[in-house]
Amino acid sequence: MVRIVPKKDAPGVDFCGVDDYVYIVRSDLGCYLRSTSFNKGEDIHIYSLHPSCRNGDHYLAHEDDLFYIIKGTSYRRVTNMNTDEDAVVYTMHPKFQGGDHYLSAFGNFYAIYQSRGVYCKTKNMNTFEDGNEYSLHANCKNGIYYFGIKNFYYFVKPIDEWGMQYFRCTNFNTNENAETFSLHPSIVNFIPGGLAMTHGSSYGVWECIKTISNDSQTPVTWTKKVSKKVGYDYEKMSSVETNWNVSSTVSVETCGLSALITKSQVSYTAEFGGSNVNTDRENWSKATVVEESITTTLDPGKKLYIWQYQLGIGKVPVLFCKDMKFDDDPTPPTEIPLPPAK
Repeated sequence: MVRIVPKKDAPGVDFCGVDDYVYIVRSDLGCYLRSTSFNKGEDIHIYSLHPSCRNGDHYLAHEDDLFYIIKGTSYRRVTNMNTDEDAVVYTMHPKFQGGDHYLSAFGNFYAIYQSRGVYCKTKNMNTFEDGNEYSLHANCKNGIYYFGIKNFYYFVKPIDEWGMQYFRCTNFNTNENAETFSLHPSIVNFIPGGLAMTHGSSYGVWECIKTISNDSQTPVTWTKKVSKKVGYDYEKMSSVETNWNVSSTVSVETCGLSALITKSQVSYTAEFGGSNVNTDRENWSKATVVEESITTTLDPGKKLYIWQYQLGIGKVPVLFCKDMKFDDDPTPPTEIPLPPAK
């Protein structure tokens, strides 16, 4: 079973929340999602991240609509991650540094230290006011993302037989008032690795796009035009954006945000439903048909197979790569023409 990419393997990705909204930050894509419910997938809006708010190690939001971006041993507080409004930078108190996850709830800030099985709570990340350390309840230890709102803690757990779920409680130490919720598919699509949950794992394949045969008794030289599709098949993946209201300020390529998410998905390892390939040199604009002239000489009774490399999600090809290969073997090539993902 493929897995969602956990926070520890997804730099710049995090969940956070305030009273009325919950957020998923995709700093790797330069944007963030806002919704009124991860469970119902309602009122989804996507905004661009201000450059000064990108590349954070952790993102959390506070009940008074303040956002905090932790980077190293300092943090940036803003009132809007899209505009970087009212930005102030503080130093993180040494006793609150090095957490695996950070969140805010009940007027406090929390740092989760999973390897130690504990969490720290404080009223101020800079001064460590009223700072204390507590044991994490067993059911609260293995979250892959944590976030909070005014009166609840939440954490997303690894995929199980019930799919993608998140959990809510009012005390990490006792797991009081625990409840379970499913994540809406429109939300899952935005999470790293989520496309594998909703559409299937990515794959790469050589597709035969043309066969040339010489059925005569003498060598024959042909000059032919080969038509091939090159680029991103937006129509096949446009459903990803159906329930999203994408702000015009989101800086994306011509095919929209789904292209960036699909490009990211194929870069993940097979464990997260990806193909572990780097597609930076490929054309991610809308797919078009191009023609390429070839000249070849075939001996009597011989065939030439022309192969093109394609990447797909689930069972659907979505990226038609530039790479072609000419071979007299009807068996598809085995090599992967794309470099491995970094």
